[in-house]
Amino acid sequence: MKKLLLSAAMIYALGCPAAVPTYLDNSRDLDSRVADALSRMTLEEKVALCHAQSKFSSAGVPRLGIPGLWWSDGPHGVRAEINWDNWEYAGWTSDSITAFPALSCLSATWNPDLALAYGNALGEEALYREKDVILGPGINICRTPMNGRNFEYMGEDPFLTSRMAVPYIRGLQDNGVAASVKHFALNNQEEDRMYIDVQCSPRALHEIYLPAFRAAVTEGEAWTVMGAYNRIDGQYASHNDRMLNGILKGEWDFDGVVVSDWGGAHDTLEAAANGLDVEMGSYTNGLTSESALSFDEYYLANPYLALLREGKVSRETLDDKAGRILKLIFRTSMNSSRGFGCVADSAHYAVAREIGREGIVLLKNSPVRKGERPLLPVDASKYRRILVVGDNAVRNLCDGGGSSELKVKDMVSPLRGLAALWGDKIEYAPGYAAGRASYDEVEEVSQAITDSLRADAVEKARG
Repeated sequence: MKKLLLSAAMIYALGCPAAVPTYLDNSRDLDSRVADALSRMTLEEKVALCHAQSKFSSAGVPRLGIPGLWWSDGPHGVRAEINWDNWEYAGWTSDSITAFPALSCLSATWNPDLALAYGNALGEEALYREKDVILGPGINICRTPMNGRNFEYMGEDPFLTSRMAVPYIRGLQDNGVAASVKHFALNNQEEDRMYIDVQCSPRALHEIYLPAFRAAVTEGEAWTVMGAYNRIDGQYASHNDRMLNGILKGEWDFDGVVVSDWGGAHDTLEAAANGLDVEMGSYTNGLTSESALSFDEYYLANPYLALLREGKVSRETLDDKAGRILKLIFRTSMNSSRGFGCVADSAHYAVAREIGREGIVLLKNSPVRKGERPLLPVDASKYRRILVVGDNAVRNLCDGGGSSELKVKDMVSPLRGLAALWGDKIEYAPGYAAGRASYDEVEEVSQAITDSLRADAVEKARG
């Protein structure tokens, strides 16, 4: 890839611009480059663009020197490296990153300038990790506290979410890293969130659930949008004709790529016709498992190719998909003006710290006694001992689980931070045993352990 681009640049510098194909000429507009690349591609090469080639990558066109795309979870930090064809972590030693505050905290700052700084810092870390697309920001509207993804979103207000999402996207994409705004749309609850059929009135849709997405596309000029898992009026959101063709690409004139949520595609005909461009994560372990689908058996892979050859779906629609993907590649992985990025540096820590500071919401800080000043901030000179109680004082709070898991370079726990301030004055008691939950089970804690830890905390509190 780099050798090809260098040789093309050298030819151009020698005064032979005609020798440089239009699609490799950075001085040409994106539409001209896309059209030229499409004219050189085979049917099979166009289809190959439209589906994953690994858990977090999709193909380019090797014959033409066009690289693929590397996608990464990362609404609040670039996720650690995942294996090529299974969901295990690769065990790299070079993929630790900065943990930025969750987007609910960013939104609580009410500060668009911080949103811009957040996106820019995240983009620099993505560049360092050689990622082309960050799967974020998450901007679904919080409508119930029992949604496990609420911390990833920007709250319950469509206007605030809109104003914070736009600078985040701009800051990220200024680095040549695409934002993938998610989850489009109406994915607002936990129960049955992957299959539920959402019915929504037009007024609620356009006044509550879509304004932030519209701002992200029309103002933030997001380069990708991720389809949601749920159905909308009977049709899955990742290939929903009304939402994708009608609203997103039609009314809003979105010129980017629609990617499915991982496993969000369910039908080849609908995916082909209803606006899905790239299918990712359709529950495959790649080519290493005989019992699993290969990447070539995705809905937008060989089944799509067969329908195209039989004339059952439009080749013009394929050209639209491939053209959008090529434009994304030119904006990101073939963007010669991209920098190299940096990770976990002092500037990024400063951004994360300031967002955390401004995003803190103190609900109550009443005086301990009448006539006294509020308890916080603590005046350590007044206290010989300060007791910290609770598992969250030592727990890794940078790990949201699943797509929000982060491998942080340096995690400062609340207890560690308090000890750094007040040293030996700090005492700690767990107070309870926090059972660790996984996807399969929840750890059970015996009553005897629970009683013992509580008694210890009570006794220390008396002192």
